[in-house]
Amino acid sequence: MTYITKPKFHHPGLPKNALGYTHRDYEGSVSTLCAGCGHDSISGAIIEACFELDIEPHRVAKLSGIGCSSKTPTYFLGNSHGFNSVHGRMPSVLTGANLANRDLIYLGVSGDGDSASIGLGQFAHALRRGVNMVYIVENNGVYGLTKGQFSATADRGSKSKRGATNTDNSIDLVALALQLGATFVARSFSGDKEQMVPVIKAAIEHEGAAFIDIISPCVAFNNHMGSTKSFDYVREHNESVNRLDFITGRAPITVAYEPGSVEVVEQHDGSKLVLKKVAADYDPHDRLGAMNFLQRHAAIGQIVTGLLYVDPDPEDLHRNLNTVEPPLNSLAEAELCPGSAMLEKINASLR
Repeated sequence: MTYITKPKFHHPGLPKNALGYTHRDYEGSVSTLCAGCGHDSISGAIIEACFELDIEPHRVAKLSGIGCSSKTPTYFLGNSHGFNSVHGRMPSVLTGANLANRDLIYLGVSGDGDSASIGLGQFAHALRRGVNMVYIVENNGVYGLTKGQFSATADRGSKSKRGATNTDNSIDLVALALQLGATFVARSFSGDKEQMVPVIKAAIEHEGAAFIDIISPCVAFNNHMGSTKSFDYVREHNESVNRLDFITGRAPITVAYEPGSVEVVEQHDGSKLVLKKVAADYDPHDRLGAMNFLQRHAAIGQIVTGLLYVDPDPEDLHRNLNTVEPPLNSLAEAELCPGSAMLEKINASLR
């Protein structure tokens, strides 16, 4: 595969974050995806989220599998760690890396073919184990690299570019993530950057298994009349459950106002945030309520986006396994090898 690198020079007046980095420091190679592909918008949202969170690029480990979506880590965070695994196996590789070095921010990027078909078991076990990661599925409902066959997330009754109708039931990865115990679950749309960026920022800051399903229309094979994952269809059927913003942890800002009213709140940086209470009956802390909400709206053809569920007190794999605080890759041989006496004790306990 050929990568086209971007020139190193840039305008000296580009905005910088608290670390002195510009957006260019979070970019990667030039994208080779189709012009207008929703995946490139997701890459842009990841770049913006990391820039706004003042993340050092070398603190991020980005992992992927196979597919158009799994190519995208090449196009963002060029100065971070990266590993492109085999088809559907990204979650296992990410889990192993996370156990070896818990100090990195783990970003898994996958697609509907990579996670909902060959990698469905891998997807399920990574979430149920509570691996501390951000798991993003760039969901377009087709196999783009093999010319547009229906994927497992294609909705029943949707039409392909050639006119064939999908007769199989679809796999809803958001519903699965809720059932499997993910502690942060959201869905977004690649055409809605205002929603994507705060969702990704919140997922990065969440200490647990964070899953984001992003509907990302394929402009080559699934952006036509009859597709339920086209730009037009998602815009017309998007039911956003909340209006999102994200602020990193500082002294709490409290406010009280009535549903339906508007309140202007000054933020830590001096900016003004205009709040309006919407969807007052939706509770993102209710896992069962989120599952019922998804099913009710899916039955009438609406695509629910926004923060669907978050656990305010999540547990992750390290906490469940009671691993040591230092990353395993920083331990010396004497700490990693317990010795023959301990080995005998372990063997004796199994007899």
